[in-house]
Amino acid sequence: MRIEKDQQLVTLLSMVFGLVFFITIASAADRETDSPPEKITIAYSSVSGHMAPVWIAHDAGFFRKYGLDVQPVFIESGSTTVKSLMSKEVAFAQMAGAAVIQSRLQGTDITMIAGFLNTMDYQLMVEKNISRPDQLRGKTLAVSRFGSSSDFATRYALDKYGLNPNEDVTILEIGSQPARFAALQTGKIQGAMVAVPLTLKAKALGFHALADLQMLGLEYQHTGLATTQALIKSRPDLVRNVMKAYVEGIHYYKTRPTESLAILERYLKTSDTDVLMEVYNAIGLKLTPEKPYPTLRGIEVILRETIARNPRTKATRPEEIVDLTFVKELDSSGFIDRLYKAQPVVARRSEPRPSPASVPIKEKAAPAKRAVSSSALEEIVLPQTYTVAAGDTLSHLAMRFYGLSTKWPQIQQANPDTLKNPHYLYIGQQLLIPSDAKSGG
Repeated sequence: MRIEKDQQLVTLLSMVFGLVFFITIASAADRETDSPPEKITIAYSSVSGHMAPVWIAHDAGFFRKYGLDVQPVFIESGSTTVKSLMSKEVAFAQMAGAAVIQSRLQGTDITMIAGFLNTMDYQLMVEKNISRPDQLRGKTLAVSRFGSSSDFATRYALDKYGLNPNEDVTILEIGSQPARFAALQTGKIQGAMVAVPLTLKAKALGFHALADLQMLGLEYQHTGLATTQALIKSRPDLVRNVMKAYVEGIHYYKTRPTESLAILERYLKTSDTDVLMEVYNAIGLKLTPEKPYPTLRGIEVILRETIARNPRTKATRPEEIVDLTFVKELDSSGFIDRLYKAQPVVARRSEPRPSPASVPIKEKAAPAKRAVSSSALEEIVLPQTYTVAAGDTLSHLAMRFYGLSTKWPQIQQANPDTLKNPHYLYIGQQLLIPSDAKSGG
């Protein structure tokens, strides 16, 4: 009888302990589930369309999705942003690549983990009577100051068009873009680099774009996401979650124009539809990469430029300034591809659609050797004469007309007198698009 009572007591105690253990585990799970999002600060260094990824990821809720309560703060100066990162006042910063590089050359551990603008968004605005690059010879162009990004972009474009910046043209330091506009209007200068969306103002003043830097093949780490190596080592999961939020934010930006334009309107503080659409089309759709890898070639350009100004600067490789770990993880795992497979970069019919010429042709969306659909072929009549528009490259045109970007040599071969260099197109250039030789059309 006593044995039976002891067994009953043991059973009862086991049930009590089991219940206590279950309650403890459940409470811990509840605490984990209900834990507040982690507060972090992300700085951005300008109020321009380049900074849209952090605004979109924040306002569309993607940071919250990954357990983060992000406070975006505007810090205008690159050097001040660097100090904020080093002092841990901010955890991440969306900033100019040049500032990151200069800080590394000075001994900091600031590292770029993503690239959001891997070229420059400048367009070379010129007088109406200049329609070809060779007509710049003997003319005067303006930059903000020697050694600035506008100066670099101007000299780069002239060099690519076979003009010597020191002999064929005169370059003046004039200052801000309003000052350059005033000089254009008075005829003091005949051309200047202008950034989106101020290109609209230049066009309204009667000037036109001769080229943009993307057309000339410029890789330049204009804007990216930076943090410290110390944070990367101590909090890799935090960095990973931030990167996931950014990648999903970029996808949202490219596929949800109505909502994205509303976010741009809030941060850019303008309701001018033309300005907002120019930013969205030229930077959001065309220049912001779906897979935000930094550009090693673009970093090398800045390094060469920096070392040329200061020969005593220690030689540094681009790979030392970036950490591609987190972008590579999301890329190789298929995380990014699955986003775009589920919802391609096309505006919905119920939303305002960007103009067809402004929407980039997505080469990666088509598998290798994919043929153009029969319906697309019916709409395209070849041969035809095509007028080059901003952002065009031969590979984009080959994709548009032949369904395969690698067929660009056909276009070059059809234009031997006007297209000696396949990389240096200019806006307004007339190209013959021949029939596809392989198709026998």
